[in-house]
Amino acid sequence: MKLKYFVPDMVYGANDGIITTFAIVAGVVGASLAPQTVIIIGLASLFADAFSMASSNYLATESKDHLLQDAGDTEDPFFVNTSPASSAFATFSSFIVAGSVPLIPYIVLGGSGEVFVYTIIATLLALFVVGSLRNMVTDKPFFVGGIKMVVIGGVAAAIAFSIGQFISTIV
Repeated sequence: MKLKYFVPDMVYGANDGIITTFAIVAGVVGASLAPQTVIIIGLASLFADAFSMASSNYLATESKDHLLQDAGDTEDPFFVNTSPASSAFATFSSFIVAGSVPLIPYIVLGGSGEVFVYTIIATLLALFVVGSLRNMVTDKPFFVGGIKMVVIGGVAAAIAFSIGQFISTIV
């Protein structure tokens, strides 16, 4: 099977992995919880969310295949030659790999004072790279795709950080 058929699954998994994991890190930091809490909640969420997304992708791909067969179509022009299992694996592995990026500074540096700053930088770079690679495959300007992913991820992180901060003040 050609890798290009899995680009949507990989972008979906990588983008959500980075944003979800960073949002969790930002929420925990916003609530001023211990760095160990970032690692524990971050890793638990990373694997649970990756499995959830992969199983959802499996079911969606399986449903798409059934709909195409029921309609008498033998091929979908873009998603040809993918199976539910391979689509799910592409989503799961992309989620785990890319979603690990926001946790790496905490695992490597522990609770140092600047660890969240390094996490922000690593996350923004990862979002930019995933967005850029996506646009390179679609023959669109790489820079635009990178910036788009950074903005979307930044909004999600700001929401999580703000909610973490707000809830910590009322609990």
